[in-house]
Amino acid sequence: MIKFNRRRALTLLGGAAAASTLAAPAIAANKKIKVGALRFTSHSGSFIAFERGYFADAGLDVEFQFFQAAQPMAVAIASGDIDYAVTAISGGLISLADKGAIKVIGGALKEEAGIDGQKYLISSGSYDAGVKTLKDLDGKKYAVTQAGSSFHYMGAKMAEAEGISLRFTPLQKVGAIIGAMKSGQVDGWSIVPHIAKPLAKAGAWKIAGNVSDYIPDYQVTTVFTSAKNAANERGMTESFLQGFSRGVDDYAAAMIDKTASQDEMIDLIHKYVYTDRERAKAAPSIINGTMRLSSGAALNLASVQDQLSWFQSEGLVGSDITLDTLVDSSYVETTGA
Repeated sequence: MIKFNRRRALTLLGGAAAASTLAAPAIAANKKIKVGALRFTSHSGSFIAFERGYFADAGLDVEFQFFQAAQPMAVAIASGDIDYAVTAISGGLISLADKGAIKVIGGALKEEAGIDGQKYLISSGSYDAGVKTLKDLDGKKYAVTQAGSSFHYMGAKMAEAEGISLRFTPLQKVGAIIGAMKSGQVDGWSIVPHIAKPLAKAGAWKIAGNVSDYIPDYQVTTVFTSAKNAANERGMTESFLQGFSRGVDDYAAAMIDKTASQDEMIDLIHKYVYTDRERAKAAPSIINGTMRLSSGAALNLASVQDQLSWFQSEGLVGSDITLDTLVDSSYVETTGA
């Protein structure tokens, strides 16, 4: 297996962007691990597991490392700077898996019928100029972070269904896309509800559709680790998934099923998400960000295969890469195989 450092992982990732039920874990003895995270509601499974001692119960001493975007987390996993993380599948992540650096081991955020999810958007400037529906985006600029990102995938799937062509415009960061949408430099985009809904209400853009209408049962994000951890650190990996899954269950009970205190859960999440806002102002955005997280870190293999096949059809990853190259399906329950 190729040994990866940060420089090598970045090179591979950049090139790609351009081009069973959980087992009872073997309890570790206060094993120190680093977990990558974004300060999003969708990463709450990890935050809850840490705050409520579920990782500690599994013998793990967790330290969070926070990132501004998904791709750097994949680089950090590949180079060994962090041990576990949650992120969307991208061309870069698939390329790193193809090089023997990482493995998807579970599922996290997903689109589910009946639960509010990601939105397709039209900028207010474009809407006022006559772009009223997603079909009207034909030939227009559609924002993505990078070629081969999940934004690229979501836009392409919608365009295919609508029979239109989009001009994909890479802007690197979510913040840059928000600015471009507000100023009318791009016409369309897709994003999670906690960003989509409040800014739509403020007039920054119009919500034009739901991602779930175009990509049902979309496995939006996955849990992943290094190929080395997946192969050689089974006890530690099972322990991480066990703690993470307990956090996900608590999240669902409070934020979706309403069988536990939502106020208490918002207080916990607010320690990590929208920390620059007072609690009263942060709470609506935390609630708006509520989507289903896969119970038991279950993984929808049919969705992962669809994403892999799309990246291959676009020439963004190698045509000979298989699902087994990307996924170690031995850790969690899988569906859609």
